[in-house]
Amino acid sequence: MPGTVAAAVSAAHAAEWSRIVASLIRVTRDWSLAEDAAQDAFAKALERWPVEGVPRNPGAWITTVARNGALDRIRRSANEALKMREVAMMDELDRPDREHDSGHDIDDDRLRLIFTCCHPALAIEARVALTLRTVAGLTTPEIARAFLVPEATMAQRLVRAKRKIQNAGIPYRVPPAELLDERLGGVLAVLYLVFNAGYTLTDDAAHDEALSTEAIRVGSLLTELLPRSASAHGLLALMLLQHARRAGRTDADGELVSLEDQDRSRWDALAIRRGLNALDASYRLEPEPDRYQALATIAACHATAASADATDYRRIAALYAGLAAADASPVVALNAAIARGMAEGAEAGLSAVDEVSASGALDGYYLVPAAQADFLRRLGRADAAGQRYDAAIALAPAGPERRYLERRRAALIAPPVE
Repeated sequence: MPGTVAAAVSAAHAAEWSRIVASLIRVTRDWSLAEDAAQDAFAKALERWPVEGVPRNPGAWITTVARNGALDRIRRSANEALKMREVAMMDELDRPDREHDSGHDIDDDRLRLIFTCCHPALAIEARVALTLRTVAGLTTPEIARAFLVPEATMAQRLVRAKRKIQNAGIPYRVPPAELLDERLGGVLAVLYLVFNAGYTLTDDAAHDEALSTEAIRVGSLLTELLPRSASAHGLLALMLLQHARRAGRTDADGELVSLEDQDRSRWDALAIRRGLNALDASYRLEPEPDRYQALATIAACHATAASADATDYRRIAALYAGLAAADASPVVALNAAIARGMAEGAEAGLSAVDEVSASGALDGYYLVPAAQADFLRRLGRADAAGQRYDAAIALAPAGPERRYLERRRAALIAPPVE
């Protein structure tokens, strides 16, 4: 029974957290109160459901307890300004229909919440933190650990962000129609930052996976709330297709395995199908691919190839070349250079990466010497490859990726096996 209750609470948290918090923020206009009331409601579920049984509708039960808890907090408060919200809150809860946000007919508290958390008036670090805390429901310690900052620093970041929303009068709404596309880009960028924070391998694999999973969950929610957005479907496809390969990226000891050497039977076939379906949906909405659609198409080329040798690197190189032409990002230029090398041969790849390196835009980025080292290795130039591996190792963060480079470096000088 305890395990069943814990599973039911966990499922309700995944399905209902953002909906409950979003509705409470709307009716109370108090972010901390909304989060605290929601958190208390889930804690009460863990206490009462083992005795009372799991309710037929867990989400409705938790929503009612959270709303009652918020009202109780307001009624007990000695703050007159806060107590004034009781009347407004009761009025909001009694209204059968709420007005739609101006400019379009989207009316969902969760969508308001996502756009407010990602408002451009907030620093990007604050947007990411608020999205993880308020939309995804991660705890402050979990967010702090994900971004390698002290818990107190993350707590202050969250408090300042909520205070700025209130003091600056940032509206709790979906932006009007004329601003929706512009603002949606910022929301998608935040989600992709969150996903990549979890997709970058560290020695805390479970937490890395949880972070990427949360980004996918919010991305899936966004496609439900904005079903006509090709970019939202494209980003969801990209995250699913990359995430599908997660199990194959490391071995039994948690060490990095290159894409060429991965056991493709360990890839998540269901996630690949979901990703391909999302990609198809994005192209039906917009045949000319944007950045996320193009990156998702590249991920699909990898995810659907039966083997490394069967990968359509010429198509991947063409897609990256198109991205590089439209996006001045030096990281995109590096990826395009690597893709060219995989399509046209190591010599072409080395020349392209050398050109990116010479620009100086990625000085200090370990993947530049790592790519040079790999192409030099493929060309049989062991001494030069070793020097570039040494440079990459010196720059790489501690963890699986640095150890992978160290193994590659050692293999250059290892004696042949008899």
